[in-house]
Amino acid sequence: MLKAIGYFWELLKGGWITTRHFMTNMFHHTLRLFHIKTKRPGAVTYQYPEVKKPLAARHRSLHRLMTREDGKPRCVACMLCATVCPSECIVIEAAEDADPEIQKVPKSFTIDLNRCCFCGFCVEACPEDAIRMDTGVIDLARRSHDDLIFGLDKLLK
Repeated sequence: MLKAIGYFWELLKGGWITTRHFMTNMFHHTLRLFHIKTKRPGAVTYQYPEVKKPLAARHRSLHRLMTREDGKPRCVACMLCATVCPSECIVIEAAEDADPEIQKVPKSFTIDLNRCCFCGFCVEACPEDAIRMDTGVIDLARRSHDDLIFGLDKLLK
């Protein structure tokens, strides 16, 4: 019987805390509705498609490949990003370049975002600063899995 009373008492305390928070938040939201500023910062709601949430400076979003001054990809197909990738989502095919300064270029560079865990290891491992994850694009919804496989053409845009 004593356990039941203790349990009921804890339920009442929890209900009181919930009601107190609800009433406090409702009061501040009502004041904010009438454009009355309060010292207490309320919950921030972003109307997503129109207003986008500001991203942190270190946020990792979609990948992109950097280009040289002549428009070619900066990547030298060293395979470090593919080697360090824990989800093995990067596939690179190397090809010889006609320029003697550049030994190799990627013939194909594919990132499968279905498998990517957005860890950023590929960015850290790249010695040429050829791959970055700073596009700011966070909406990854696509209609099919094939649309989430990014090739060299999509990564250079």
